[in-house]
Amino acid sequence: MKKNASNTLRRAQRFPVILIGEGLLVGAVSGLIVMLYRIALTYAGQWLGEILKYIHGHPLRILGWFAVLLLMAVAVGRLVKWEPMISGSGIPQVEGEVVGKLSQNWKRVLPAKFAGGFLCLLGGLSLGREGPSIQLGSMGGQGISRLLDRGKTEERYLMTCGASAGLAAAFHAPLAGMMFALEEIHKGFSASLLVSVMTASVTADYICSHIMGIDPVFQFSLEHVLPQEHYWMLLLLGVLLGLLGVLYNKVMIKAQELYKKPKCLNETTRLAIAFLTAGVLGLVMPSVLGSGGDLIIPLTDGEMTLRLVVVTFVVKFLFSAVSFGSGAPGGIFFPLLILGALIGGAFAMTGTGLFGLDPAYTNNFVLLAMAGFFTAIVRAPITGIILLFEMSGSVSQMLSLAIVSVVSYITATLLRSEPIYESLLNRLLDGQGGEKTANRENRTDKAPDKSDGGAGGRSLAGGQKVLSEFVIMSGSVLEERTVMEIHWPKNCLLVALERDGREIIPRGKTKLMAGDRLTVMTDERDAGYIHDKLENLCYTSF
Repeated sequence: MKKNASNTLRRAQRFPVILIGEGLLVGAVSGLIVMLYRIALTYAGQWLGEILKYIHGHPLRILGWFAVLLLMAVAVGRLVKWEPMISGSGIPQVEGEVVGKLSQNWKRVLPAKFAGGFLCLLGGLSLGREGPSIQLGSMGGQGISRLLDRGKTEERYLMTCGASAGLAAAFHAPLAGMMFALEEIHKGFSASLLVSVMTASVTADYICSHIMGIDPVFQFSLEHVLPQEHYWMLLLLGVLLGLLGVLYNKVMIKAQELYKKPKCLNETTRLAIAFLTAGVLGLVMPSVLGSGGDLIIPLTDGEMTLRLVVVTFVVKFLFSAVSFGSGAPGGIFFPLLILGALIGGAFAMTGTGLFGLDPAYTNNFVLLAMAGFFTAIVRAPITGIILLFEMSGSVSQMLSLAIVSVVSYITATLLRSEPIYESLLNRLLDGQGGEKTANRENRTDKAPDKSDGGAGGRSLAGGQKVLSEFVIMSGSVLEERTVMEIHWPKNCLLVALERDGREIIPRGKTKLMAGDRLTVMTDERDAGYIHDKLENLCYTSF
């Protein structure tokens, strides 16, 4: 056990150098995987369009297509039953494993998620490629870790690198991939992690863009910067996006609940409902099928009326709930951006009629609403701002993007709406009978023995050791208290303390300060429990 712990600490000291090379490797592997996935989905969208043209106006062909949709539902249902971790976006699964609450098998997740996501987009479900891309990239990182026989601490870093590479390759957005991995997946920053994640993200984006081109995902023109006399409209838009973001989160969670209420529904029958709904919409309103990227062109070219935009938004919104609630392997990331674009378009069209807004600024509001809607739902404003300027190729809207994102963030927070991926992770854990370490909640966390040198922890259980980092926030219960005064969680050991770039050996009389970075060692099986306990200690004031 002591050898295991000492080896973990020695290797952690070399992380800044080791992780750069491994981040490069993970970026290359995960970038290739996601690029292949992206190509497969491109073909799926093209084939779906050809199929809809072929069956149009032919009743027998339509019946045949519905039969194929049922077969695809059965196939995807079998995949979900074989590997439940591929259900849904995949981002909550990655978050859960990085903090030690879930466990995935890369050998099963990679092929099942790839095939399941392809079939869902071929069937026309309103899902995106980003969630699966992040999960596929993360599993690429886990696979490399397992093949190289790395420890759990290093594996989580490599999974974060893979998640960053996945988003970068999916959207040609390396900076957003890096920020999302740090802000949403790992929920922490360190010099070694930052450099390795950046390396993975840039590598994946270079490989993907070298083969698929460097054009931004959204190719619509922004001819003018929004004048500041119109900024008061940004406040209204931000509040509207915050309200609709809260509604979106509630509807997505409610859709999952409704699917699970009838006992007669299982993995396959739930998916059959979504696939058949896609079949019906393919006949009456094919524009809402798939991720919805094709809606951007007519919206930004002025080809859609206000009424059509509102109807499309409502149908796309409800169809997204039907698709995602079924447990189909696919993300909500891209569809919610399209919904945001529709909100922005409708808002600008209304502003043109009511406030005399120049129609030339419609595209500005389309872009701004995508960022604000993303922020209200995911609660990752920095990622949202960076993502939209990378996806649009425009950096001239940064101030207005920031204003809308901040207002929508504040609105959603005041309404006490939980970020969507946290809600989904909590439901995933509840569905599995709770966090795998939940049985430790009933343990009595004893204060450390003051004679132990002030290490701030208890003896560790056997098994592989994991290092986790936490930053003490101003006003937390740890600030201005000594190590020996803190009731540390059982089975964790405070092994390092970094202050102002200097490493301090923590002792019983060491006084903790805001901004201190704590490195804690624990057993793998306790990692999720310790993570929650230390976050409470570092971030709360009571």
